[in-house]
Amino acid sequence: MMDEHGRKINYLRVSLTDRCMLRCQYCMPAEGMDWLPLERMMSRTELLRLLRLATELGITRFRLTGGEPLARRDVVEIAEGIHALPGVEDIALTTNGILFPRFGRDLKRAGVGRVNISLDTMRPERFREIARRDGLGKVLEAVDLALELGYEPVKLNTVAVRGVNDDEFVDFARLTLDRPLHVRFIELMPLGSEHPWAVGHFISALEIRERLAEAFDLEPVDDHLTSAAAAQQQGGQAGPRGAGPARYMQIPGARGTIGFITALSGCFCDSCNRLRLSADGKLNPCLGSLHERDLLGPLRAGASDQELLDIFADTIYHKPAEHHMLELTDDTVGRQMSAIGG
Repeated sequence: MMDEHGRKINYLRVSLTDRCMLRCQYCMPAEGMDWLPLERMMSRTELLRLLRLATELGITRFRLTGGEPLARRDVVEIAEGIHALPGVEDIALTTNGILFPRFGRDLKRAGVGRVNISLDTMRPERFREIARRDGLGKVLEAVDLALELGYEPVKLNTVAVRGVNDDEFVDFARLTLDRPLHVRFIELMPLGSEHPWAVGHFISALEIRERLAEAFDLEPVDDHLTSAAAAQQQGGQAGPRGAGPARYMQIPGARGTIGFITALSGCFCDSCNRLRLSADGKLNPCLGSLHERDLLGPLRAGASDQELLDIFADTIYHKPAEHHMLELTDDTVGRQMSAIGG
């Protein structure tokens, strides 16, 4: 289905839970999170009904997110259910990696083909500082397992934070030399931050690229493999690295790539093809939007498939032309990043 700005919307990010075993400083406060009561979260049956309806409107690509999606005990059954829906072309997972060694094999058999693993540092003491928990060993184990199991691609999501992990950018880039890893540097976004990390710690993708260029020769990767704009022109069919917003470069001869996600410094809204569904059944047309539409409430009140389809279709059609993250304040930011699904 097309929105009113001519973008084909075919990708839904599904938050399975707002819970997470880490407390990353740019994502949630150290304590005091107001977790969703279980009765307010979608059951597997409710979720799969909504996703079936989404496929009727042309949604063919799904990403399981959280919180931490693997904190949900029926995550494998959910993946199996999505895989069985008509027209589904792609199921991906974004995870912090802690539980991936337990679920990775079953998820691959269930139909999950791609995985993004969050990794902001490769130093144990710094991991503990950022995540407020230990766990680096498990995350690195998850990366190894994802490669071993043949997930394609395996992406590492690295939130770039000035003065915190910017001295590791070159080390992350080196990971792409010998293994088919796609390291993506993500600009810090001011969402749900009640701490100083969102102020004074921003570093642009351009500056990251310039720093890497001092250490490596970099060459652009063929855009037809990577760009969301290309995916739009091809009816949503993207190359092997997906239809995401990253722009990729490569060290000559490297097996992997280096991506840059410029959510703030270089808006890519004109090619955005995605919606977000929260664990409590709210449909959000944009990461930086406050205009959620409730699907779970009407579903539980007995809404027909057509009534739910109408909510989906109206949300898609009125997807905003661009995000307004820079205009958000502590009073208007809405959900914490952990509850949005990223």
